[in-house]
Amino acid sequence: MSILDFIKNELLEIIEWTDDSRDTLSYRFPDDDKEIKNGAQLIVRESQMVQFVAAGKYADTFGSGKHTLTTENIPVLSTILGWKYGFNSPFKCDIYFVNTRLFTGNKWGTSNPVMMRDKDFGVVRLRAFGTYDFRVSNVPKFLREVAGTDQNFRLDEFADTMRSRIVSVFTEALATAQVPALDVAARYSELGDALLPIINPAMSSKYGLEITSFVLENVSVPPEVEQAIDKRSSMSVIGNLNDYVKYQMGVGMGQGGEGAAAAAAPAQMAVGFGMAQELMKGMQGQAAAASPAAATGIEVLTPEQAAQALGVSIEDVMASITAGELKARKIGNAYRIARAALEEFLRG
Repeated sequence: MSILDFIKNELLEIIEWTDDSRDTLSYRFPDDDKEIKNGAQLIVRESQMVQFVAAGKYADTFGSGKHTLTTENIPVLSTILGWKYGFNSPFKCDIYFVNTRLFTGNKWGTSNPVMMRDKDFGVVRLRAFGTYDFRVSNVPKFLREVAGTDQNFRLDEFADTMRSRIVSVFTEALATAQVPALDVAARYSELGDALLPIINPAMSSKYGLEITSFVLENVSVPPEVEQAIDKRSSMSVIGNLNDYVKYQMGVGMGQGGEGAAAAAAPAQMAVGFGMAQELMKGMQGQAAAASPAAATGIEVLTPEQAAQALGVSIEDVMASITAGELKARKIGNAYRIARAALEEFLRG
């Protein structure tokens, strides 16, 4: 072998990588301790990018195509290596091929419940899982923050790390979006699209990745929150509790006998909670009509007694009071106060 042939064999003239694995994210080209010659051919296929690294610094990046390595198209590398008079002699550097195609159907899930603050239920624990699609969008950042100097960085090496990072960003995005637990549990198909604009900037700035699709396949809440959601749904079906009580009273009075007795408890609750306000409102011009009501001696019910009489929970009664659907006052005996006010009015 001649000296010319020996030198030729020690130089890289063609640099390319054919990926047949379908799961490789980055690949460091094996130079076998060879140097790159002036005018070497760099071939970058579609869905690939090439990153040059010299002296521990990230240099030039190349997209798809056939590139001839000369001083003109490797300006950053020329600066790093200090070529004051151009690229003449062979040189050595690390060459990374990065796969920029779309990696689809990757699974993610919360191994532990995610804590979030909810305006309806306070602090709530959520579990969630789904899938996501991603691609490498910033090659230098991806190599620096994720792949490092691994010669053959594959998806299975990255799956657990990516999953934990996705969950972390998902938790932050959920807290930022302040989505109510009711919406998270009932509309998770829409929530993925809503969270994507919040998740993507974090993934891009931290890891050089773009999440193209983020899907929540299931979101679950603790049993006690599910029960609360069911109660809210029941209240929505019933509608206005005040109107519901009036309806029960009307049905009972129409039936008479036992039906009227059955309606007595709801009637007492409705009149007891609203007695003071209704009598004061009717003092002008309706005093005579109010007197028979006062004479009936209707007992004022506490919220607990009202809940038991109606067959609903105390939470439902208090929720209706808070929402203004049921009239109530925080007084010891609404009826006595109302009657005293009425008697004072009649005496005057």
